[in-house]
Amino acid sequence: MRITNGQVAVITGGASGIGYGLAEALAGRGVRLVISDIREEGLDKAQASLTAAGAEVTAVVADVSDEASVRALADRTIAAYGRVDLVCNNAGVVSLPLPCGNKRRASGS
Repeated sequence: MRITNGQVAVITGGASGIGYGLAEALAGRGVRLVISDIREEGLDKAQASLTAAGAEVTAVVADVSDEASVRALADRTIAAYGRVDLVCNNAGVVSLPLPCGNKRRASGS
């Protein structure tokens, strides 16, 4: 996919880590951003930082494990920009306990 100036990207988990790094990289190419995260405080800081660097950013608090929240994110994006060119579904949902960490090795391993 060719990434060009003026496109619209939605990045879940955009307040920190890989999501924030991706937002920085796309902003550097002139992409308009919709960043979402479950953590409002982190999202506000990310939006302020990206905006200070010259990016066009809309921040939306969203919980990717909740369908209504994801629909609201989509609706807000379309209302703001009228389209979506790129979706980066970066947010992760982990349900503990992680059973794979509790397994014993088979004998002979």
